[in-house]
Amino acid sequence: MTFETVVDEDPARRVADLLLEISGNVALAGGSTPRRAYELARERRDWNGVSFWWSDERCVPADDERSNYGMARAALLDYVENADVHRIRGELGGREAARLYEDELYGVTIDLCLLGVGPDGHTASLFPGSPALDERERLVVPAEPGLEPLVERVTFTLPAIASAELAVFLIAGPDKAEAVERAFARPPSSDTPASLARGRRTRVYLDPASASRLRG
Repeated sequence: MTFETVVDEDPARRVADLLLEISGNVALAGGSTPRRAYELARERRDWNGVSFWWSDERCVPADDERSNYGMARAALLDYVENADVHRIRGELGGREAARLYEDELYGVTIDLCLLGVGPDGHTASLFPGSPALDERERLVVPAEPGLEPLVERVTFTLPAIASAELAVFLIAGPDKAEAVERAFARPPSSDTPASLARGRRTRVYLDPASASRLRG
């Protein structure tokens, strides 16, 4: 298991560069910072050999403005060719959507799992104190929201993230600095779920503002 932190003025560009070269199974994340990475990755048109998955989703229809799939579709997927897309069917409700997605994910190795960190230290839809943090067998579970929008979620579990070949955190903004310190410079804790989420290899892309409380 390896861990690397990269501070860059434009971390979204660095993640976009990864996407431009990737093949295999890619789990996308929601949020405004990943959105910019997806928009930059439009430079690539042919995504043959790439399968898109999601590390979490809100239980809303695909065309709802709160949908992580909908955001990724508008930012990137509408501009790509030959990609294989596996969305979480959040409109079915958390339990059924999680069951179906886990069945679909079974036996699949995620080559790149993209994640973020919220100001409360959550990642994917794994929130502080969530029962989902105790899951050790399942790869996908329903989860209650820990912040707005207050709708049920479906999320990768810690074992699903741990099985990824490369887990990539993309983080920007001064409001994330404390959570970044707790996630990557302090002992792991369920109070900061991102501190528990690691892949076989883990890389953290930060801008200077979000990295301001890290030493070295």
